[in-house]
Amino acid sequence: MGNDSSDDKKSEFRVFIFLTVFLAPLLSIVIVGGYGFLVWMSQIVFTGPPAS
Repeated sequence: MGNDSSDDKKSEFRVFIFLTVFLAPLLSIVIVGGYGFLVWMSQIVFTGPPAS
């Protein structure tokens, strides 16, 4: 029974590392990039393409 607790802690630590090292940065890049794309597209739709 004591071994299960150790396995749970190892598994929990792996999930924590995955979330902090991979998922959080990836999610922030997707959110910021998506917002920037949305703003850019809305400017093209509402004000027209940039004039050269």
